[in-house]
Amino acid sequence: MSSSENSEGQSTLKEELNKKIKEQKVVLDELSNLKKSRKVYIQQRNSNIFFLADRSQTLSSCKKELDDMKRALQDM
Repeated sequence: MSSSENSEGQSTLKEELNKKIKEQKVVLDELSNLKKSRKVYIQQRNSNIFFLADRSQTLSSCKKELDDMKRALQDM
């Protein structure tokens, strides 16, 4: 693999990660602005099944996921 192919691949990965970071920020914003009485559901991985979840736990796990994505982007 040439260096230009490698840099193209890396820039594609960065774009993809930036897109996921933006999506995660929207999720965080939506969760943060929900009323306390609203229910939150999370989707089971690789499935169409949703389970009732704790809003504060979901919010903290989404924040952690966003931090991990930002860290991964910086390491590129």
